[in-house]
Amino acid sequence: LHTPISGKKIITDLASAELIKYTSNSILAMKISFANLISFFCEKTGADVELVLNAVGLDKRIGRIFMDPGVGYGGSCFPKDVRALTNIGKNMDIDVSLLEAIETINNFTRINFLNKIIKNSKGKTIGIWGLSFKPNTDDIRFAPSIDIIEHLLQEGYVINVYDQAAMKNIEKYFGKKIEYCTNPYEAIEKVDGLAILAEWNEFKQIDLIKVKSQMNHPCIFDGRNMYDPQNMKKMGFTYFSVGRKSITY
Repeated sequence: LHTPISGKKIITDLASAELIKYTSNSILAMKISFANLISFFCEKTGADVELVLNAVGLDKRIGRIFMDPGVGYGGSCFPKDVRALTNIGKNMDIDVSLLEAIETINNFTRINFLNKIIKNSKGKTIGIWGLSFKPNTDDIRFAPSIDIIEHLLQEGYVINVYDQAAMKNIEKYFGKKIEYCTNPYEAIEKVDGLAILAEWNEFKQIDLIKVKSQMNHPCIFDGRNMYDPQNMKKMGFTYFSVGRKSITY
């Protein structure tokens, strides 16, 4: 608690201090939403969002940090702070359409991913890997997994879930409505599809040959662009990611 803090220190007033926090998190959320917006363009035009953002990120004025297309941001900070800054602006008669667009795009990102599952899965049993809003935490506040699971349940899906850390928290939320698995392979046993919602290292190092052998239909919906589409094609997966060409048969 009393360890000195390194780095540049800024002495400020209370109003500026509050806006510093809201501004910082809103800009980071905006970068994620903008990356997802570009992913929509890529899916319509046949461009590759990772190539686009890697090229754009070479410009030091822009950079690549937080320009991560996927299933949207969550957690305790970004949603809360974007909404807080939006509400402050509205109360002060400030045009906050840019801030509102950040959240609108974030919500649509999840809908877009959900539609890929519903339109392309060959059955209604699905495994889900990654329940926390990001890897290396058990935090599920505003996590994409909650929205995705809720909508899939409404569509009549049977859902198996797995996460390294967030299983207890997600069980408190969904109770007996879904199946809780002890490892990633159990979650995809005889499923018709796999949705990946958080990029845990465990999933990056997974034995995909074993994964394919255990699924009824080897179809992966990769919400974090974890795998190379060409490798997935060589292995015989049907593969849907974000802002990249799908692999279908």
